[in-house]
Amino acid sequence: MSTHSGTTRTTRDARTRRTSRTARPNEARLAFWLVVPAMMVLTVIIGYPIGEAMVRSLYGDTIGGTAPFVGLSNYVSALVGTNSQEFWASAGATYLFAGVTVTMETLIGFGMALVMTRAFRGRGLMRASVLVPWAIPTAVTAVLWKWSFDPVGIINAVTGSHIIWTGSEWPSRTAIIIADTWKTSPFIALLILAGLQIIPDEVYEAAKIDGASAWQRFRLITLPLVRPALLVAVLFRLLDALRMYDLPAILTNGANGTTTLSILVVRATLSQLKPGFGGALSTLTFVFIFLTAYAFVRALGVNFVGRSEK
Repeated sequence: MSTHSGTTRTTRDARTRRTSRTARPNEARLAFWLVVPAMMVLTVIIGYPIGEAMVRSLYGDTIGGTAPFVGLSNYVSALVGTNSQEFWASAGATYLFAGVTVTMETLIGFGMALVMTRAFRGRGLMRASVLVPWAIPTAVTAVLWKWSFDPVGIINAVTGSHIIWTGSEWPSRTAIIIADTWKTSPFIALLILAGLQIIPDEVYEAAKIDGASAWQRFRLITLPLVRPALLVAVLFRLLDALRMYDLPAILTNGANGTTTLSILVVRATLSQLKPGFGGALSTLTFVFIFLTAYAFVRALGVNFVGRSEK
C-alpha cells in the first residue's frame, strides 16, 4: 500500500512539474503582449522627442532656409569648443545642487520618517502638514523663497543679516539649496515612511528582549530593512535634481553660477534661437543623467522588482 502511495505521489509531482514548465512560456508570452501597448506609448511620448533632438543636434542653426548638416560639430562645441566653458560650468552647478540637496533631503527626510512612524496623538495631522511643501508647485515655491531671500525679506530680518542673497555666487547657490531642500524633503520622507511601515514590530520587540540598544536596533534592523525603499527614494530624487530648472530660473535667472544644464538647454533653444546646439545640449544632458542613474544602480544595487526565485 505504501509503495503504491509513493508511486502515485511521484507521478503527481512529475505531472505538476511538467505543467509548471509548460505554463511558464505561456505566462511569459502573455506578459510580453501586455507590456507591448505601454512600450508603444512610451516610444511615442519619450522616444520620439529624444530621437528628434538627436537628429536636430546634427544640423546647424539658421534663421531661414534649410539647416546645414554639421555632424558632431555642436557636440564638439559644447564639450571642448567655444561653448565648453559655459557647458562644464553648468554641469558642475547641476551636480553640485544635486549632490548637496539630495544628501540634505535624505538626512532630513529620514528623520521626518522616523518621527512620523511613531504612534502619538496628532500623527495624521503631522503627516498631512509635512507634505504641504511637496504639494506646492515648484514655481510658487520659487516665488515664495525669492521674497524671503529679498534683502529686506524675512530671512535677513530673522537672522539680523544684510546679505544680498541673489547678488553673488555662493549666497545664490545657498538660497537655491535651502529652497529645494525645504520643498523636496517630504518626498524622501514619504517614500522612507512607506518602507518603515512594513517592518514588523515583533522584530524590534525581539531585539529589545535580546538587549539591543536603540542605536543597535536602528543600525542592525531599521537600516537594512528600509534600504530598498531608501535607495529608490534617493535615485528618484537624484534624477529629479539633475533636471533642476524652475528654482534657479525664477530665483536667480541662472546668474552667479546657478545656471543648470536644463537652463542652458532652454536658453540656447528659445532665447538664442539655436535649435541645433540646443538639441546637442539636451542630448548630452540626457546622457549625463542616464549614466549617473546607471552608475548609482550598479554601485548601490538598487532592486526595483526583487530577486527572482529559483
